[in-house]
Amino acid sequence: MMRRILILLLLSCSVLSVGAQGYVPTESNLAARKEFTQKRLGIFIHWGLYASYAQGEWYLHLGELNKDEYAKAAASFNPVNFNADEWVAAFKDAGAGYMTFTSRHHDGFSMFKTATSTYNVVDGTPFGRDIVGELEKACKEGGIRLHLYYSVLDWIREDYPIGESGKKTGRKGGQENYDSYFRFMETQVKELLTQYPYTGGLWFDGIWDHKRDQIPFDWRMPEFYRYIHAIKPDCLIGNNHHITPFEGEDFQMFERDLPGQNTAGYSEGQEMSTVMPVEMCQTMNKSWGYTVKDLNYKSTADLVRLLVKAASKGCNLLLNIGPQADGSIPWQSAERLKGIGAWMRTHARSVDGTGISGLPEQGWGVTTANAESLFLHVIAPEALPTNGKEAILTMGWDGPKVKTVKVVSTSVLLPCTVSKDGFLTVRIPQEMVEEIDTVLEVTR
Repeated sequence: MMRRILILLLLSCSVLSVGAQGYVPTESNLAARKEFTQKRLGIFIHWGLYASYAQGEWYLHLGELNKDEYAKAAASFNPVNFNADEWVAAFKDAGAGYMTFTSRHHDGFSMFKTATSTYNVVDGTPFGRDIVGELEKACKEGGIRLHLYYSVLDWIREDYPIGESGKKTGRKGGQENYDSYFRFMETQVKELLTQYPYTGGLWFDGIWDHKRDQIPFDWRMPEFYRYIHAIKPDCLIGNNHHITPFEGEDFQMFERDLPGQNTAGYSEGQEMSTVMPVEMCQTMNKSWGYTVKDLNYKSTADLVRLLVKAASKGCNLLLNIGPQADGSIPWQSAERLKGIGAWMRTHARSVDGTGISGLPEQGWGVTTANAESLFLHVIAPEALPTNGKEAILTMGWDGPKVKTVKVVSTSVLLPCTVSKDGFLTVRIPQEMVEEIDTVLEVTR
């Protein structure tokens, strides 16, 4: 079993190419992929001009607003409570290894200094500060990596070939020119990678805007990726397109679902890659951008369990927060970050740097593994039989002799046996069963 675990762990954390046609990642890119798998928690930040309306990041489209009227919010966008250092400190305290920030969303407003337009946070608002620049500095000093979200669709530019969304934003039409738009994206992405060199990855979104075109739309993504890698070879590229990764991508992502699931309807037929890092993104409540009426937050326990389940599949969790217009993190999100951090301080090594164990999901929970240990995550203790004093965990075991089993949070050793017919039994005193996840470390 130990050999099987090691083989599967190497596959789940693999830093090999997707087997793409012609794309060969550099050694620095492979090293960046490996680093990406060492911290299983990332923080996703959806924040832009749309926060002013408190109706979510799709409000320009869903509210059927005129783009010029919508843009007037820039004149009063002044997030006086934004503090990059405080954000990064909170994310790091939660155990996150990186953050992904929306540099430009579908509404076309740039949260960084750009020469392409004055419609950006530095030149177009009374705030006048470079949000991405401040976050880059805070991330570098705080020791977490910065990734940047970038929308490839745009609801305001006349040269963007209009797809399924943003049809009622007041564009004149008749000026669609993807060559022009492609050059615009190249310019902005080059700005992001050169102005903010600590950027470790680009997270693209919006290809699905043309998924129902009668004639397939050529986004020229492999060409775009070659351009990016020529500027920064170690930049990790991912794309939220909900389909098999394209040539030139460095990690695969799943939206609102773990690999192998499709409860949100975005992952039908999308198989998990075994040759590149994998990430899933999920919201704390139901919204990505701040939505004043959405108070339907998941519990800290549920979020920790989602992180654990992701790690058991060799997958990162990119957990979203939608800051308010003033730059503050909603108290519900801040509270959950603290709760996750409290759990991570004693359990992080059972998720960070781990991968697929080779064991199936159990009724009581899931397993993770690294080269030294197997971790049993008992997230549903009610599924375990009990004698009144102990919860009794039994599972198939075809591996080597078990040396020890201990509770990760306390290092208390637990009695265990391996039967001749191949079953490991561990007895957990009821008082040691933890509310969120009782993590047991098996060493051999």
